[in-house]
Amino acid sequence: MPHIQIKLIEGKTEEQKQKLAKELVKAAQNVIGYGDESFSVTIEDFTFEEWKNDVYPKNIIGRKDVLYKEPGYKM
Repeated sequence: MPHIQIKLIEGKTEEQKQKLAKELVKAAQNVIGYGDESFSVTIEDFTFEEWKNDVYPKNIIGRKDVLYKEPGYKM
């Protein structure tokens, strides 16, 4: 039962989020299998300040134990 959780800087459209969710599920299915019914996806929007003060330090840099792709930027 994979669940994909995405955090984004605000500004993407609902259409972009729907397409992103669909494409991520397709990519995950190609790698780890499971049927479409097994996947769920959440997408949360954050302001730049929330990203800088909360998401980046706590959910990215602070979670290196589960981080599989480091960002190419620093805050």
